[in-house]
Amino acid sequence: MDGSFALTIQIVITVVAGISAQVLGEYLKIPSIVFLLIFGIALGRDGLEILHPELLGTGLEVLVALAVAIILFEGGLNLELKELGRVSGSIRNLVTIGTLITFLGGGMAAHWLGEFPWQIAFLYASLVVVTGPTVVGPLLKQVTVDRRVATLLEGEGVLIDPVGAILAVVVLDTILNKSPDSVEIISGLLFRLGVGAILGGVSGWLLGTFQKKANFVADDLKNLVVLAGVWGTFGLSQTIISESGLMATVTAGIVLRAFSIPEERLLLRFKGQLTVLGVSVLFILLAADLSIASIFALGWGSVLTVLVLMLIVRPLNILICTWGNGMNWRQKFFLSWIAPRGIVSASVASLFSILLTQNGVNGGDSIKGLVFLTIMMTVFIQGLSAGAVANLLKITSDQATGAMIIGCNPLGRLIAGLFIYAGESVVLIDTDKDACEKARKDNLPVIESSALDHQVLEEAGIESFGTLITLTNNGDVNLMIAQRASEEFTLRKILAVFPNNDDNNIKTNKQKINQAFMSQFSMKTWNQYLIDGQFKLGKTTIKANAIDLQQIHLQTMISTGELLPLLIKREGKLLILVAGEEWKIDDEIIYLLHDSRPDLLKRLSGNIQSSRFSLDKLKEVEEIPIYSLDKLSTLEITN
Repeated sequence: MDGSFALTIQIVITVVAGISAQVLGEYLKIPSIVFLLIFGIALGRDGLEILHPELLGTGLEVLVALAVAIILFEGGLNLELKELGRVSGSIRNLVTIGTLITFLGGGMAAHWLGEFPWQIAFLYASLVVVTGPTVVGPLLKQVTVDRRVATLLEGEGVLIDPVGAILAVVVLDTILNKSPDSVEIISGLLFRLGVGAILGGVSGWLLGTFQKKANFVADDLKNLVVLAGVWGTFGLSQTIISESGLMATVTAGIVLRAFSIPEERLLLRFKGQLTVLGVSVLFILLAADLSIASIFALGWGSVLTVLVLMLIVRPLNILICTWGNGMNWRQKFFLSWIAPRGIVSASVASLFSILLTQNGVNGGDSIKGLVFLTIMMTVFIQGLSAGAVANLLKITSDQATGAMIIGCNPLGRLIAGLFIYAGESVVLIDTDKDACEKARKDNLPVIESSALDHQVLEEAGIESFGTLITLTNNGDVNLMIAQRASEEFTLRKILAVFPNNDDNNIKTNKQKINQAFMSQFSMKTWNQYLIDGQFKLGKTTIKANAIDLQQIHLQTMISTGELLPLLIKREGKLLILVAGEEWKIDDEIIYLLHDSRPDLLKRLSGNIQSSRFSLDKLKEVEEIPIYSLDKLSTLEITN
């Protein structure tokens, strides 16, 4: 009775401490794992000695296994396949090439800096190739960043966990059997992944079919059926071959999400609550069982090992795995900085520590200490600084840059090219197949679909862009798309090219939609200028000593229809101009100038211009004549 009561008290304290840490994290907008680690250590054997995880015996291992299965299933359930499709190449690279880079880099760092034997060093590396979805998920909820960046981090965290766990088991088997064989290592890894993927796929299909067709079952009971199915899948996969269960649960979650079941929101909420509870309990127990003395005994070499993993191996990983994916340097820097380790590393390291000791292999406590040191350093340094780094890099949703352009006409492609060459994010959307093909030939990101479809805009990451501009050839359609976007999304800046009448002005004022470029603007005319090559691309900087004169002169040329202001570069940001916008000192105005001179005259004047519109010219943008105010006044314009 006394023993059972003591165990009950242990569980109660663990749950209360874990949920308290979650609440405190939400209140202070700090990753909850920070408080889970602090509370766990404070209540454990090196703190107040209130919690004693050893009382659970083998039950702790069972609890860890079942909780991790639910955590990874919930991660797979939250993955959007269509969103993953937009960064699928980078995620594939991170899960394959990235795993190898971290494995080799972490192993060498642990051996040369941490002075671990090669076998133990690479076992450590296999444990930290994973990034924790239980840390990354809450972190991204508190720090809302560019959607592509968030999708990549979430996808990596979920998909790399089973790969890392299986890799760690294969490395451990190699150490214990003392007969390393590269063929056996690779085949063992692939076999476990294959078995898990097949069983998980079948399980996800069965659960999805049940959820759709079993109308006689209440929604709450359906959620419990999914829970039983997940644990059943995990147990069956583990019975066939050890450590394949993690891959099975992730796959089951992804497949079930693809079914788009009617009760999806209820299921996601239920599994999310289970995940929060599981993470809370596990981190408290594992941290309480941690020996702080064993971490201090590792010395400064281990600290350097973790720093190399954070500051050299991770950036190298991101640089290689995201090469050519269209992300700018700010997005890649943030990806390089955010790689916190979490519950999978902690739980597997705790289990391996026991197995190594049981098999007479030294280093069990040390490897557990080094893994927890990695978790603490990545969580405290990267987790606590994530918001500041995102703000500094200006990739948070309220500092979003770049543009979503509706319309693949020449003007849309020109603006997209200017954003690309400035290192900004951009995407074009249009239903015109030929126009989209021209954009692809110019290496511009394009989606061939209707912007009137809410889902298309959402999947394109509309809220990750600083500006939405609609500039199709139909002004009424432009206004309609802009209005829908303003109603359904939270956007910083919405621009449109639309007929300038009283009714439209009333609508746009209510919904904060601005006219792009200038109040009287003919899309058809300027597109034709671009097609015929009757244009020059120029820029001018507003000077302090002539700001009034410059603005008057430029506005005069705008009013004649010979000059179209496109973009403004202000404080390092490239923005699309709003009609009637007041220019400031040091603003750089990028514009199109109508040049109707015959091609022969252009050649004779030494100003050779392509007779047809092409974005290749943007590569020479610095070589294109940049007109100052005095040159603008002497230009010969023929009507």
